[in-house]
Amino acid sequence: MAPRIDTHQHFWNLAKVEYPWLKPEFGPLYRTYEPAELQPQLRAAGIEKTVLVQSANSAEDTVAMLTQADLCDWIGAVVGWVPLLDPEATQRALERYTRHPKFRGVRHLIHDEPDPDWVVQERVIEGLKVLAAFGVPYEVVAIYPKHLGHVPTLAEKVPGLTLIIDHLAKPPIKDGQLDGWARMMQAAAAYPQVHAKVSGLNTAADWDTWTGADLRLAIDLALAQFGAGRLMFGSDWPVCVLAGDYAKVWAETNKAIAGYSQADRDAILGGTAQRVYHL
Repeated sequence: MAPRIDTHQHFWNLAKVEYPWLKPEFGPLYRTYEPAELQPQLRAAGIEKTVLVQSANSAEDTVAMLTQADLCDWIGAVVGWVPLLDPEATQRALERYTRHPKFRGVRHLIHDEPDPDWVVQERVIEGLKVLAAFGVPYEVVAIYPKHLGHVPTLAEKVPGLTLIIDHLAKPPIKDGQLDGWARMMQAAAAYPQVHAKVSGLNTAADWDTWTGADLRLAIDLALAQFGAGRLMFGSDWPVCVLAGDYAKVWAETNKAIAGYSQADRDAILGGTAQRVYHL
């Protein structure tokens, strides 16, 4: 059986790093979240490694994550931030960060950018080409429908870049109108370098009584398009606490994929992450 890996979790310390998006109106998220709080929940779920993902477009956040990874052997990889609008600065940042043995990817909070086309502007494309040259994957915070359509464009313009769609691009599970989302995901899946995370789906469902059955149709469609070898589980902790706790996300995701073959379950719950993040 493949090791169980959570490919999408966050930490933030409001006293040490600025998170411009994080406001008091986010309720339970508006406080510090650090490793000591997550570790027992991972142990209870049987998770062996995690991928720690950026929460701010800043070097300070990246440095904080790498420091935490030094202290926690169960943090297997860090997805940080680099200034993609400045390819030369991206080069310098990657020369520095890739010396760290756990630096494994880059992300930018494109869903917070006023310009929905931020990620496909020419300067960013040049920055992404630098990532490709370093062999560093790029995670796309694609929120359907605004950003998901850009994934094929990125795959075409930077063919050597591994792309990872976070949260299955937030399919409209609550509305039950998945046809448009499924078509856009199919277009993205046509490129073999594109992967996707089965994460953040409980907050896409957006109700207190959600179960694995509510998530299953979106996961089934993703499996049909990507195959298990390009899908990865992620908890999206602590964001997931807006609609459930870690234990519920883990248990209900397992219920949603219970009908899959053992090989497919192993891939989604850890095998794909092992390969993509070199864990």
